[in-house]
Amino acid sequence: MTWPGQSSGTFATCPFSEDVLGKKSPDLGEYDPLTQADSDESEDDLVLNLQQKNGGVKNGKSALGEAPEPDSDVEAAGAAKPHLSEVTAEGFPSEPLGGLEQKTTSSLVSYVRTSVFLLALGVSMILVLLCAFLIPCPPRDLHSTWSRRLGSQAGGDLSPLELADVNGDGLRDVLLSFVTSRNGSAVGVSRPAANLVCLSGMNGSALWSSPLPEEAREIMCLDLMPGSLAETTCLVTGIHKMLSAFNATSGKAIWTLNPSSLSNGTLAAPVAVLPDLDEDGVRDLVVLAIGEVQPDLCFLLVSGRTGSPLGRPVKYNIVGVGNLIGPQVYVTANGAVYILFGFGNIQAVALRDIFVQAQNRDSSPPSLQIEEPEWERRRSVNLSELIDIYSDGVELLQLVKAPDSNCSNLLITTRQGLVLLRGQNLTPYWTLSLPGLRSQPTPGYFTDDQTLDFLLQIQDGIGMKKMMVVDGNSSSIAWSYSAPCHVKDMPATSALTADQKSVFLFWAEGQSAAALNSDIVPGTEPPRVYHLHLLHPAFPSILLDLANATGTVTASEVGINDLWKDAFYVTRMTGLNSEGHPAPLVVSKLSLRWALMEGQVVQLKETTPKIGRGELRRFLSRIKFVDSPYQI
Repeated sequence: MTWPGQSSGTFATCPFSEDVLGKKSPDLGEYDPLTQADSDESEDDLVLNLQQKNGGVKNGKSALGEAPEPDSDVEAAGAAKPHLSEVTAEGFPSEPLGGLEQKTTSSLVSYVRTSVFLLALGVSMILVLLCAFLIPCPPRDLHSTWSRRLGSQAGGDLSPLELADVNGDGLRDVLLSFVTSRNGSAVGVSRPAANLVCLSGMNGSALWSSPLPEEAREIMCLDLMPGSLAETTCLVTGIHKMLSAFNATSGKAIWTLNPSSLSNGTLAAPVAVLPDLDEDGVRDLVVLAIGEVQPDLCFLLVSGRTGSPLGRPVKYNIVGVGNLIGPQVYVTANGAVYILFGFGNIQAVALRDIFVQAQNRDSSPPSLQIEEPEWERRRSVNLSELIDIYSDGVELLQLVKAPDSNCSNLLITTRQGLVLLRGQNLTPYWTLSLPGLRSQPTPGYFTDDQTLDFLLQIQDGIGMKKMMVVDGNSSSIAWSYSAPCHVKDMPATSALTADQKSVFLFWAEGQSAAALNSDIVPGTEPPRVYHLHLLHPAFPSILLDLANATGTVTASEVGINDLWKDAFYVTRMTGLNSEGHPAPLVVSKLSLRWALMEGQVVQLKETTPKIGRGELRRFLSRIKFVDSPYQI
């Protein structure tokens, strides 16, 4: 083994020691250096070479202790042919004179190299330790489950809930608004107060809280300046006249729409986001207000940078009965921008028409001059600005991603069922007759055709509901399950996995332990327990029971932890209220990957071969969640 800096040499003294002592050699014959001093020059040179190899001359004496004569032939020969000392009698190189100095130099070099190597190794180890202790590791969601009680909620039927990373730790935080009771300073009675609260996604601690002048209808957090490093902005729409933008990091209000801009109108729906109309680098907004005296709908364009109106309100007379639809912004494949809205029906108006009337001018920016021919053909006979889209008892409208297209389709929930319209030409893709559907369908990938499917919740008799998955390509029923549920509407959601499949999460009712207790007081109803079920397309014959709660879930959202490929499920819940006291508001978070391994299996039907627990756990442990929004 050769170490760094170590030198190796060739030693050739033994083969020649017997010749020097006078033993026979097959080539040279009998040789005695003491009796043949008068031999020829070649023999003298050889003797000199051998004597130098075995000790040489030191202090003027030979190896045998005899001092050579000053005028001897040996001395003269050695001076005349010094090159012969470099070759031995057998042709091997001998160690040159001064070998001691060379060995000393080689040892010094080896020592220096070893020292440098050890020094570099020590410095590297110190740097590694410094990096390990001083450079923070990416935050890991150590708190897989947490629950936070925010006090009692005093009224308010709306349950806004939003997820956004407001503190830059890579984990999405929870934003919500609720109404509480506080004592009035003048009359000594309680009056409601609304608050906007942000909770840490890591542990549920409060990051900030801001008061609101009225109850919030919706919270939407987004980047109004795409492609920039600007902080996230949260837009809060109230139930009367409030529209405010908040800095998501600090919770400070950036701007608030002047209520006088709505004149006699009231905000009828959440704000919708538009392209940049005033070319200030910030996306702008549109709000829909409804008149207090007559059912006139009024569009108001608002600057996303300052919150000031971009022109005057634009009014439209709408005829219709039913739920208010929209406003929703739709961008066609050609880039034309339309606003969808209506009362029990769906109509569209081109954004350029609203902009021209609001600015009171004849032209619009080039980006708004694009038209969609298939949409423009649907204008009324009198060339009205309104475009008829659908008019048959519309309850809900969703824009869902269209396969192999850069636009979206229109999923319409009606009193009679479900209709999917192609966004490109507004023709029906399919129609499903399904009375009793009132909740919003949940999109996700259940089948293998990479077309969005939909989880539906349908009232199925008294105290029962039916869960079903509709194939988005053919409208056929791909999966169904009936479960007890006395609550009219419990929200469902889905999460996308890395293999382009979706897991669906929904709530169903179960029997509480109190109901099984024979000591329960007759005439009193035990608290109902609701279970969170998860459906995976790979195992349609089973459900996973992930969690349970006795309160009523009013809102839920799924967020993705991109770093760890995990998903978490956040619920907004009202707990059980005691007599005379408002129900408490509880916000909870559940890590899905952790819950998958801890969940209980609910067998829906027997399969052949039977699904083994070990096989199921191995499959669930490999699931990775990714962030891919279904809606455009």
